Amino acid sequence: MQKLSAVERVFKTLDLKELDIVPTMELYIDPKVRDALLPGASYEDFVDFMDLDAIVITDVANERYEVLDETKGIIRDKWGVIKRSTGELDSFPIEAPITSEKDLEDYVTPDPDLPWRYDELKSAVKRFKGQRAVIAFLVDVFYVVDEIRGMADHCMDVIRNPGLIEQLNQIVLDYNLKYIKNCIEVGADIIWIGGDYATNFGPVLSPKLMMKFAIEPLKAQIEVAKKHGIRTLKHTDGNIWSIFDMLIETGINGIHGLDPVAGMDIGQAKAEYGDRICLVGNIDCAQLLTWGTVEQVCQAVKDCIAKAGMGGGLICTSSNSIHSGVKPENYVTMVKAIREYGRYPLSL
Repeated sequence: MQKLSAVERVFKTLDLKELDIVPTMELYIDPKVRDALLPGASYEDFVDFMDLDAIVITDVANERYEVLDETKGIIRDKWGVIKRSTGELDSFPIEAPITSEKDLEDYVTPDPDLPWRYDELKSAVKRFKGQRAVIAFLVDVFYVVDEIRGMADHCMDVIRNPGLIEQLNQIVLDYNLKYIKNCIEVGADIIWIGGDYATNFGPVLSPKLMMKFAIEPLKAQIEVAKKHGIRTLKHTDGNIWSIFDMLIETGINGIHGLDPVAGMDIGQAKAEYGDRICLVGNIDCAQLLTWGTVEQVCQAVKDCIAKAGMGGGLICTSSNSIHSGVKPENYVTMVKAIREYGRYPLSL
């Protein structure tokens, strides 16, 4: 089979076509892991070094925070959420800015048109456009509102005060729609929307409420990308079996990360949904890539490809990201195993 460019490989996979090699990429690769493998290298250089099929530019990693207490690591993000910096990609929210409708009167929303928000994306487009897929990642409406309102109040308000959540949803959706359009204008090939909908036991709300407060805003974002001919991905942790059909019906091209720890067997997902959506995952990063042996990692890759790779429609990645706890040698083993065992026609 003719060897494809990395960007062609990703596009064909998202279009559910069999190709030359199972693609691989990551939502996020922690600098600690990158530095252990290629000291001092930039993220772009590391993508080249690992020969990944895509580069992912996240709005989280490119954020600028207001420092409130440098000693304690207390910061305020663009949505006004006060957080404690953890030294990792995600900071821990400790105070939500919206406690009632009254807080909306003086609430200042972030500006999606600030040029610096797109500096890293512009750099990636300049270097990789036409060679590797350039992916712009943003956080989903549901997840942002979870932090703006506070998780507990958010979940209760969908019943006791749905009007407030609808207002917050619209505020975040307006920002995200403009952000997506801007990323497309800069040159992003794919839009990847993150933000968790579920725990290991199922969605955080009933399927009916998830449809109204999470899936419908997601669909609005997907539709904007599709109008511009741009493919889309959705990330969510947790057990999403009960809302899998809803997610597919939004029009997304791929679903990530199908966490095996949450009961998301990729073989079952392939059997039930593989003719409708690309599966992106699902090598366990919580335990396997963190504490497992290279032999176990290699076997997990072989199992993943054997279960979900036939006929295309699989992008083999970690079940979430390459976080700071991942053993560097395990990450390298995963990528090498994907390249070795993911060649079409598959022989596993």
